[in-house]
Amino acid sequence: MASAGTIKAMSQPTSSTLSIADLRKSYERAELNEDASQADPLKQFDQWLKEAIAAEVPEPNAMTLATVASNLRPSTRIVLIKGYDEHGITWFTNYDSRKGHELAGNPYAALQFHWVELERVVRIEGVVEKVSAEESDTYFNSRPLDSRIGAWASPQSEVISGRSVLVANAAKYGAKFLLQPPRPPHWGGYRLMPDNWQFWQGRKSRLHDRLRYTLQGDGGWLRERLAP
Repeated sequence: MASAGTIKAMSQPTSSTLSIADLRKSYERAELNEDASQADPLKQFDQWLKEAIAAEVPEPNAMTLATVASNLRPSTRIVLIKGYDEHGITWFTNYDSRKGHELAGNPYAALQFHWVELERVVRIEGVVEKVSAEESDTYFNSRPLDSRIGAWASPQSEVISGRSVLVANAAKYGAKFLLQPPRPPHWGGYRLMPDNWQFWQGRKSRLHDRLRYTLQGDGGWLRERLAP
């Protein structure tokens, strides 16, 4: 077994190991400066997301969601962005999940996008609210049938005895609702309303570009460069 901090080099003899500390990459694809960036962080995000989609990076819509429980322990998970506009960033999930309970107790959260192939990271912080029931209904009804049944079948974040529980639940709710499952009352959307954005572009020699946008009292944004 490899010791902590090492990875076995699969193409080398088993006695050979590669230290994690020796893994390095030089970032040289692009730059991010104040003159070329958007004054509005939402427009900058829109530009970068569209470039990530055009570049066909894997799952450009995947984002890490960080929440904090009442005991001050943070947790993270991957969710998928489903919309964004001047009101905020939207995703959908089970309200009874761990993240749902944590957001109910502490509505402040953070999001992060990491587009590895473009050497870019976007970090977003703000307060979270539930979207309207109408908005949740509209999105839920646009989902594939299996996904709609799955929202009923999975008691997300709860301990279950095995996968057979999910299969049995899916069969039960599939038979009950047929082709028209309604949106479960425990399932819907959240919207994070940003008050802080950070855009990170990898650069050579670890002298990365990092711009922060902070919401001001008049609704405008203060753009500043941070040391990497």
